[in-house]
Amino acid sequence: MPRKRSSKRENDIPPKGAPGDDPLGEGELIETPLRARALVDELVEKTSPDDPRYPYLLLLRHQVEVDERQFNEARKVIGELEEAYHKLTSPANRIATFLGSPAPGIARIAVGESEYYANIDPRLDISELRVGCSVRINEAYAVVGNLGANPTGPIVKVRETLDDGRLRVGSEPGQITRIVLRGEALGEAPLKPGDEVRLDPTAHVALEHFQKAEVADYYFEKIPEIPWSKIGGQEEAIRLIRDTIEFPLLYPELYAKFKKKPLKGILLYGPPGCGKTLIGKATAYNVAREYSARVGRDVREYFMYISGPRILNMWLGESERMVREIFAAARERAKEGFLVFVFIDEAEAILRTRTSGRYLNISNTVVPQFSAEMDGLVDLDNVVVILTSNRPDYIDPAILRPERIDRKVKVGRPDRKAARDIFAIYLTEDTPLDPALLEEFGGDAAAAREALLDYAVDRLWRVEPETEFLEVHLVSGRVETLYWKDLVSGALIMSAVERAKDFAIRRCIEKGSEREGISREDLDEAIRLEYRENEIFPKSDTQEDWLKLLDYDPENVAAVRPIRPEKDYAAAHRSII
Repeated sequence: MPRKRSSKRENDIPPKGAPGDDPLGEGELIETPLRARALVDELVEKTSPDDPRYPYLLLLRHQVEVDERQFNEARKVIGELEEAYHKLTSPANRIATFLGSPAPGIARIAVGESEYYANIDPRLDISELRVGCSVRINEAYAVVGNLGANPTGPIVKVRETLDDGRLRVGSEPGQITRIVLRGEALGEAPLKPGDEVRLDPTAHVALEHFQKAEVADYYFEKIPEIPWSKIGGQEEAIRLIRDTIEFPLLYPELYAKFKKKPLKGILLYGPPGCGKTLIGKATAYNVAREYSARVGRDVREYFMYISGPRILNMWLGESERMVREIFAAARERAKEGFLVFVFIDEAEAILRTRTSGRYLNISNTVVPQFSAEMDGLVDLDNVVVILTSNRPDYIDPAILRPERIDRKVKVGRPDRKAARDIFAIYLTEDTPLDPALLEEFGGDAAAAREALLDYAVDRLWRVEPETEFLEVHLVSGRVETLYWKDLVSGALIMSAVERAKDFAIRRCIEKGSEREGISREDLDEAIRLEYRENEIFPKSDTQEDWLKLLDYDPENVAAVRPIRPEKDYAAAHRSII
């Protein structure tokens, strides 16, 4: 029979404060640090297992454990939500650059272009802060976190290193420069003008050193050994170059005595293929050797070969920028002790006479830039500018004036003696000769070679209908015929010798013998093909094209007509190797 409950539930709990009914003997219950589970455990421990209330106490303890576990999980979730809410609603921290600590607990920081003295969170280890590192700052601009070195930032060139370690940097010559600090990573790094460094995002501290960007090495060309003896037929040009370039370096005391300034630039002009580029390289090689012997130490040449069309650029300002880079590299190499030669081939392509009109001509901006850079070389004794051109009349007069380009050297076509010297350069003493030719001279290779040289020059200097090449009709009415000898060049002689070697090599292959060598017939055929192919001469009757190759005054020439026997021309093309 079920147990009857009392209708007076309020009597189940003693009235608060009733004397004698409080199990703890106190009038009012207070909050205690005891956990509910601990109280239940104590009740279970004090209750006999035979007590009918004992199972309920065990059930109560289990439920208290479940409630406590769920409460802890809920409290953890609430804490995570509160933390996420705090993060999402908190203002963002700014990032600043640490510039140093002028006093304990104080940081000097940079935010953009502005600098501040800020407090440092005491929980931060100040010893870990490095000049140039990025730090977090709160709304009060107090430093609250260390982010380490920033991996990004602008790259600039070092213009000057100051005595106290600071750097003067800038992006382009002529632009505003600024003074920056060295980061601790750079320390005592041997920075030189022209080197590149990476700045922090606020551009106050140099953080990383990059070796000098070798933009200039894009123009650098290694010079082979070219003694003056390898330049055939240009004695007058070589003498003038040595007088104007080599002597000021070898005898500076004489030039100082006479108050004579060294020349800064020379122009080599003349027909194509006559050795202008070769003379420029030989100048760099020989002057460096002579100068090294004079000063008693190794002075290396730095030959910057710039082809005029190479620096032309369709974008406005790019060609001028490249001109600035070329001369900046020349100045830097000169300060490093190099003997610098700025060799600009086909100068008329970029230094053409300026024009006026509605359309912008690239020369209108490149010529002034080049002139300004030339004027900036006044204080440097070891920089020489060499220009070459087939058409010097196209170059702007402002470039060719004294104190910029001081000497104009004509590199003309070789005469008979010079042609023989050039043949001797390419037909070396160890060149294989035809066995029949050697037998003719009793096995004397030197005598056979001399005879071969004389034969080649004789064939080239013939005045016969076969060697007629060009008719020049003068204004006076006179007609002059030009022959092979009148259009000979060093490049043509070299090509003829190379072609003759091809004939000899083909004969070795066909006969299966290595005893074959160059014969008179090989040279004769090679010279004939060089002219008959006409590949080295203009293929039109345009007078201006032909006058590039001739030494006639254009005002005296009425017309130029090439002489081309059609049947010989076709036969020559069938014989091309």
